Amino acid sequence: MLEFCDVSKIYIGGFEALHRVNLSINKGTLNFVTGHSGAGKSTLLKLLTAVEFPSSGRIYFEGKSLAHMTAKELVQYRREVGIVFQDHRLLFDRSVFENVALPLYVSGIFGVEVARRVRAALDRVGLAKKEKCHPRSLSYGEQQRVGIARAVVNRPKLLLADEPTGNLDPGLSAEIMKLFEQFTQVGVTVVIATHDVQLIQSHQHGKAWILADGRLAA
Repeated sequence: MLEFCDVSKIYIGGFEALHRVNLSINKGTLNFVTGHSGAGKSTLLKLLTAVEFPSSGRIYFEGKSLAHMTAKELVQYRREVGIVFQDHRLLFDRSVFENVALPLYVSGIFGVEVARRVRAALDRVGLAKKEKCHPRSLSYGEQQRVGIARAVVNRPKLLLADEPTGNLDPGLSAEIMKLFEQFTQVGVTVVIATHDVQLIQSHQHGKAWILADGRLAA
């Protein structure tokens, strides 16, 4: 489904964030990208969102190079990518329902279909009864679940998560990881950037990609 072929990323000033990375990720799998701070984890995720592009090499999604996609194809690709942030990035002046609905509005979806999809996403993360609440009234773990619901409401093929359990206790981390595992069971490909070694070791069926100074170590 996803393939990195000799991907390098060099920023202005000459800093090489990624160096000739080669990896292949299958559909419906759980994948971890790990390494020390500054190893290149966040850069790799940015390239997968097509917000940034490699300095050299190619990234393929379902056999097509992101760099060779038309503007219309890139818009469609980005709609097929869900993103979960460590700090949620929720709008605290909007209800839970409105937060989750935002990607649908951006995609031009309105009306009854929005309500159906939002409620299905909230039900999936265990927040079916919280749609009228505001994020400030929720626990930190519940706020993270809202972020996950927002990421999957557009039915993405690829779900990216940047340190999604970084601020959670072990119990809540386990609950969030169970959600990610459930998504893989319905064909969603999940890529999680994390420095939490214990989290990776507790999910041995997931594939771990280790970055060190921008180079793929495993």
